[in-house]
Amino acid sequence: MKFVIQRDQLINSVQNVMKAISSRTTIPILTGMKIEATAEGIKLTGSDSDISIESFIPSEEDGIVYVENIEPGSIVLQAKYFPDIVRKLPQNTVEIESDNSRNVTIHSGNAEFHLNGQDPEEYPQLPQHQTEESFELPIDLLKNLIRQTVFAVSTSETRPILTGVHVKMVDGDLEFIATDSHRLASRKIPLEQPEGKNIPAVVIPGKSLTELNKILDDSEETIEISVTDNQVLFRTKHLYFLSRLLDGNYPETSRLIPEQSKTVVKIDTKELLQSVDRASLLAKENRNNVVRLITKEDNHLEITGNSPEVGNVVEEVMANDVEGEDLKISFSAKYMMDALKAVDYEQVKVEFTGAMRPFLIRPVDDDQILQLILPVRTY
Repeated sequence: MKFVIQRDQLINSVQNVMKAISSRTTIPILTGMKIEATAEGIKLTGSDSDISIESFIPSEEDGIVYVENIEPGSIVLQAKYFPDIVRKLPQNTVEIESDNSRNVTIHSGNAEFHLNGQDPEEYPQLPQHQTEESFELPIDLLKNLIRQTVFAVSTSETRPILTGVHVKMVDGDLEFIATDSHRLASRKIPLEQPEGKNIPAVVIPGKSLTELNKILDDSEETIEISVTDNQVLFRTKHLYFLSRLLDGNYPETSRLIPEQSKTVVKIDTKELLQSVDRASLLAKENRNNVVRLITKEDNHLEITGNSPEVGNVVEEVMANDVEGEDLKISFSAKYMMDALKAVDYEQVKVEFTGAMRPFLIRPVDDDQILQLILPVRTY
């Protein structure tokens, strides 16, 4: 195998593929990165058996040559050293060559590295599936769906199913839902479904979606999403991202959402976010930095943070509108801030059903985004 490649392209692909490689894997060959050279270009592969990522660098695209002098072949290189070597090479082009004994030479400018490669035949084959259950989304829309939900997945392994995001089709809407049982984030989008196609409900690990979100560039291009029995595949022109799915039944979350509310507050998102942020500064001492909200007359809200050993903070915020019963409620400042950051709108509507019931946050005129938070009992 031999080829000469643009260093910047190689660095980008290596960084993407590294997100799937773990030093803690039980399969020794998976601590390496597979490199395949064909006439079409160079394919890099990394996997930790939960996530697999393939990144493709075409030999030529739009008249720009990225890879030349290709002699086809493949090799597996130690991921512990290869990325650092590539990053620190002196020139813009890199020559990589391997001989029949799997000795690899990496050459750039006056620098030359020799690495021992591993047998590519030992590297597990990734399933190249194209399934009936596939659909396409614009990449920037998928990134939004992930960003507005994934923060609410559970980080505790006691209920593994809650560490994932529930993705399902309901009445022509594609819905992403995440909950850690103290809060819930959901986002829907209308999705044209081709006749006869049925997209099954799946639970995708939050960790996988977070990594995917980091790799994808904001773009108008589309990404194809295919689902099989136990895996989901995200595919763009040069990227192939495969993740296992979580087993088990996701809890029925729709019954958590209160039907009616007793107090409704309409307020500027940024103002509420910043005042909760300030109130939480002195509430950090107690475990879950609890902030208290009290409705006052004339659409005023009082937001307080209190920590007996440190001090307290009291702030009045003007809401655009407060309807319904008076209210005193305490909640986690972190959960509230996460939820408000996920709502991409200037105005939010916060719907309360009493001091000890979950409350909802959504944009004033969009039902597609929903955040739910359970209050905190304070004595």
